[in-house]
Amino acid sequence: MIHSLLLRNFTVFEEQLLKFCPLTLVSGFNNTGKSSSLKSLLLLRQSYLQGVLSERLALNGDLVYLETLQDIFFEGAKDKFIEFEIFNHNQEKRWQWRFAYDLEANVLETKIAPAISEIDKFCLFGSSFHYLQAERISSFNVHDSVVRQDFQIGTKGEYTAHFLSVFGDWDINTVSLERKNYLQEVNIACEYSEQSTLNKLSHPQAKSICLKDQVGAWISEISSGNKICITSNEDIDSSSPQYSFEIKNHNSKKYHSTNVGFGISSTLPIVVALLASPPGSLIIIEHPEAHLHPSGQTKIGKLIALAASSGIQVVIETHSDHILNGIRLSVHGGLIKPDDVQLNYFQRRETKDKVVTEVISPSIDRNGRIDRWPDGFFDELEKNLVVLLKPAGH
Repeated sequence: MIHSLLLRNFTVFEEQLLKFCPLTLVSGFNNTGKSSSLKSLLLLRQSYLQGVLSERLALNGDLVYLETLQDIFFEGAKDKFIEFEIFNHNQEKRWQWRFAYDLEANVLETKIAPAISEIDKFCLFGSSFHYLQAERISSFNVHDSVVRQDFQIGTKGEYTAHFLSVFGDWDINTVSLERKNYLQEVNIACEYSEQSTLNKLSHPQAKSICLKDQVGAWISEISSGNKICITSNEDIDSSSPQYSFEIKNHNSKKYHSTNVGFGISSTLPIVVALLASPPGSLIIIEHPEAHLHPSGQTKIGKLIALAASSGIQVVIETHSDHILNGIRLSVHGGLIKPDDVQLNYFQRRETKDKVVTEVISPSIDRNGRIDRWPDGFFDELEKNLVVLLKPAGH
């Protein structure tokens, strides 16, 4: 689990320490560096997966695509290097990477890095990791090696249906011997071996404790009345979810994902990643609120909080006050401890000679109340209501 991240000379940061908890929410105005802070982690993972982390920083790949080196250097950097430091849970370990600009080769060359053997079991680099970008898709594909060997659902969630068809019968509530052996085979370090490690995530209305039924129950709660089933067609190399709707015990016919709202198919990869991941995993999600009704956004916030309280580290980037309120309600309801939630709000601040980014971290108390509300921190509704309460024309 990541405890903190130190960035030096990276994008808008000359030097910035970011704290992480089991649940970390990243928010702020556009172009303040919030996305860049997460890209630093993705760049490290991408370089590791390409097998070049000991040599250079891989700027282009499936996780991140950056066109020029100039885009990621802090403007006004005194030294031509970028540095990342990660402190793991309880700060027991500290890993440092320094990448210097090689002008002739036009690459960021590794100058300081831990041995690969030190980090290959860490959640950021192994298969106990999921990254879901904001643009998740409504069509689904099959990729056996990605799903079975790498235990991945794709950065756009494109292999989610195939993942469910393969692992849908797994019991999410226990680390069974079969599941434990499989996770070890694909190099996923599971922190717990006792039964009922994920019981907080179990939906009480699900038909069973298996993954496919649990996913169906959560989808039905997040998007009221929706039901899901997975169909596979190996002849055309595809696997797709179908949805039906229940109203007063009446079930509609089944619809393909392309014929229902974007919100359901965009949310499905999130639900699967949260329910399928063992304790010790790291999940990064961009805008989990995408295409969802406010009620559904609040409920996905609750599910994220439950996953974080079950030993999974979840980092989300969001603009949704409903996601935030779902987390606050979870704290209020005792589903997650307030100390397990980290809020990082990115904002611009003017100094005498420049504009800098600063990170403010409001705290949540046991009642779900936030101790301070910096300008722009999920306060747009309140600002608009102040205007609307005034007589028109004033």
